[in-house]
Amino acid sequence: MSASQQAEGGRVVIVTGAARGIGHAIARRFAASGHRVVVADLDGDGAERAAAELREDGADAIAVRCDICSRADVDAMVAAVRGAYGWIDVLVNNAGWDKVEPFIDSTEETWRRIVEINLLGPIRCTQAVLREMIPRRYGKIISIGSDAGRVGSTGEAVYSAAKGGVIAFTKTVAREVARYGINVNAVCPGPTDTALLAEVAGDNPNLVEALKRSIPFRRLGTPEDIAGAVHFLASDEAAYITGQTLSVSGGLTMC
Repeated sequence: MSASQQAEGGRVVIVTGAARGIGHAIARRFAASGHRVVVADLDGDGAERAAAELREDGADAIAVRCDICSRADVDAMVAAVRGAYGWIDVLVNNAGWDKVEPFIDSTEETWRRIVEINLLGPIRCTQAVLREMIPRRYGKIISIGSDAGRVGSTGEAVYSAAKGGVIAFTKTVAREVARYGINVNAVCPGPTDTALLAEVAGDNPNLVEALKRSIPFRRLGTPEDIAGAVHFLASDEAAYITGQTLSVSGGLTMC
C-alpha cells in the first residue's frame, strides 16, 4: 500500500519509552485514532502490559523490547515492525532519562548515560527508520525534546545539552529529508505531572507548587497535553510543518 493510499487512521506508529508516562499517553492517543501502535520500551514486560491494555480497548498494538542505546536492538525493533506491518509511517522518539543534581557534583558516568539515552538513542532510531521511510517518500518523525534544551534548567546541565542536541538534530535532518516528503519536528514539554517529576520532587512538595506558580496557566502539564501536540505533528494537518520546535509548557517558555 502506498502512502497516498493510506487513510490517516491506520498508520503504523512506533513510540519509544511507551510503557508508561508521556510515552504511554502518546501511544494511547494514536491508538484512539485507529493507528497501529508499536509500544517500544527497555522494560519488555511493561511494554507488553501497555500493548495489551491498548488491545483490550480495541486497538491494533504490539510490544517490542528495545534498548535505544543498542544499535542491534534498534535494528531488531525496525525489523520486527516491518515483519508485523510491512512498513513504518511514524516514529516518536520519546524514551529519555535524567538525574537532577548540581553539575559540579555530577560524574562522567552520569553524563554518558544521559547523552546515550537522550541524544544518541533518538539519533539511532531516526537513522534506522529513515532507511525505511526514504524509499517510500513518506514519514513523520517527532522527537521529544525539553524546554531545558531551549532555555536551560538548574540541576540538568548535561540533560539540557542533550535535549538541545535533539533540537538541532531535528532541524538538520528535517532539511536533509524534506525532498522525500518526510516531516521531522520536536515537541518540548515543560514541567509535566509524571512519575519522573514526582521522583525529582521527592519530599519537597514546595518544588511542585513553585513550578505551578511560575507557569501562566498555573498548573503542570499532563502526559495527554504532550500527546495531543505529537498527534497533531504526525497528522495531515501538519503536512507543511517541518524542522520546528513546539513548546508545550503552559506559557512557561515563550521563545
